[in-house]
Amino acid sequence: MVSKRNETTKTRETVLEIDLKALQHNYEYLRSKIKPETKFLAVVKAYAYGSDSQAISLHLQNLGVDYFAVAYANEGVHLREAGVTAPILVLHPQKVHFEILIEHSLEPSIYSKSILSDFILTAQELGVKNYPIHLKFNTGLNRLGLSAKELPEISELINKQDAVKVVAILSHLAATEDSDETEFTNLQLKRFEAICKDADATFNTKLLKHVLNTSGIINYPQAQYDMVRSGIGLYGYGNQPDVDTHLIPVATLKTIIAQKHSIPAGESVGYNRKYTSNSEIITATLPLGHADGIGREYGHGKTFVSVHGQLAPIIGNVCMDMIMIDVTNIECSEGDEVIIFGKELPASEFSQTANTISYELITGLSQRIKRLILD
Repeated sequence: MVSKRNETTKTRETVLEIDLKALQHNYEYLRSKIKPETKFLAVVKAYAYGSDSQAISLHLQNLGVDYFAVAYANEGVHLREAGVTAPILVLHPQKVHFEILIEHSLEPSIYSKSILSDFILTAQELGVKNYPIHLKFNTGLNRLGLSAKELPEISELINKQDAVKVVAILSHLAATEDSDETEFTNLQLKRFEAICKDADATFNTKLLKHVLNTSGIINYPQAQYDMVRSGIGLYGYGNQPDVDTHLIPVATLKTIIAQKHSIPAGESVGYNRKYTSNSEIITATLPLGHADGIGREYGHGKTFVSVHGQLAPIIGNVCMDMIMIDVTNIECSEGDEVIIFGKELPASEFSQTANTISYELITGLSQRIKRLILD
C-alpha cells in the first residue's frame, strides 16, 4: 500500500516514509562528483532498495536520470507500467522472461554465451532487429560475466546476425569502498580497460561503458567512462562514514507504542523467556516484528530504537509481529511514535548491531508495511 502525505503528520501505524526531497539531495550530490556529460544510471532493483520502485523511479526520471537498472525482467515491467520511459537495464535476465523483456523494451545484461545464444534466438523468433544488449564481463567479482578470452567467439556470434546489437560494455567492481583493496580495484579497472579497447575494435564502434558503483563514483572518478551506476548512495548510504555525512537516508521506518506494561523484578518478557528483569521496568510493545524484516538477531538488548529522541533497547526475542522495548526511563504513552531507523538513527548503525549491512536491512522490509511518499 502506497499513499502520500506531508512531513509533519505523526504516524498512527507502522509505516515506511519515503522522502523524495532526500532522494533528490542524494542524486544531486552524486551527480556533482561526475562530469556533466557522464550518464547516470539509477539502480532501483528490489523495490528500489526496499522503498517503492515506481515512486522513486518516476521522481528520478523527472530529475534527469539517464538509465535505470533492475535485477529481473518483472521489475522492469513494473516500472514501465508506472510510466517510466527511460532505458531500463536488466542485470540478471533469464531465458523464461526473454519475450516479456523484449515486449517491454528492456535491455538485457548478457553475461554468458548460452544466454546470448538464447536471447538472439528469441529476438529472431519475434522478428526484432538491432535489439540493444549490454555485454557484462567478469573482471574479478567472479559472480556473473563473460571472460575476456570469450570476446572473439562472442563477437563472431553477434556479427553474423542482425537481431541484436551491442550498445554497451560493463563490469562489476568488488570492493570500491575498501581502502585495503585499492590494488585489486585498480587491477579490475585495468582488465576492464583492456576489454573495452578490444570490444571497440571488434565491433568497430564506440560502445557505452559503465563500471563504477556508488563507492566507485566517490573513490575512482577517473574510471567513470560514459556512465556510472548508483544504488545504495541514492537511498542515503555511502559505505564510508565521510560519505554518509553528505547523504540523507530516504526511508524512515516508524511505528507506535501499542501497549505499555509494568514488569516486576524476576518476571520474563517474550517467547522462551529470553529476558528476565533484574528490577521493576516499564516495557512498550511495538506492532512490527520479524515478518516485517526486523529479525530475531536484533533482540536481546543489542539494538535500540528511538522514542522521543531517546534510545530504548529491544529486549527478549523479536516476535513475528511484535517487538518489546525497555522504556523505563522515557516519558511516553500508548500511541506515541517510535523511530526504528531513518534520518536520526541510520539503517547503517541499526544493522551493525546484528553484524549485517544496511542493504540487507532495508531490502528485507516486508511489503505489508505501508509506504508513505513524502513529496
